Amino acid sequence: MLPNATAVLVLGICSIVFGCFYIGLVLGIIGLVLANKSRKMYRENPTIWDGYSQLNAGWIMSIIGIVLGAIYIVYVIVMFAIFGAFMTSFWNMSQYS
Repeated sequence: MLPNATAVLVLGICSIVFGCFYIGLVLGIIGLVLANKSRKMYRENPTIWDGYSQLNAGWIMSIIGIVLGAIYIVYVIVMFAIFGAFMTSFWNMSQYS
């Protein structure tokens, strides 16, 4: 069995589940780093390792988790910008009333 294959799979699943929190992005990055190390080991000598499908599934889920985490961060930034613009216009309107 490839080293970290199960860990990568668990991290990939958790990165998707917690994708709407910042921890999903962190878990996805950790899963991706661990997966890349194990994928390199598999490419060097594929005959002695098994569990590549599990590692590959975790790698894909880690990428999905990173994308979801990044989308969530962009969403939060846009919401703060909209809220700030709304509060600025509200403040300007209340000064002239």
